[in-house]
Amino acid sequence: MSEKPGHAPPVTSQPASTERRAVSDEPLRPDDFYMDGPYLVFTEAYHLRRGYCCNSDCRHCPYNK
Repeated sequence: MSEKPGHAPPVTSQPASTERRAVSDEPLRPDDFYMDGPYLVFTEAYHLRRGYCCNSDCRHCPYNK
């Protein structure tokens, strides 16, 4: 599978897709994010509920401390 220019390669440290579904199937809660200009910023509470680091250098990632 070829990568599109400007796109990061897939991250291999994420759990299997069946494990990711638990949070991704739930609607976002009001305390999961806030807007910073045009950017949706996930909160630490959301990252903790998700349960893993996505390696996207998120502003509030509790796993990069």
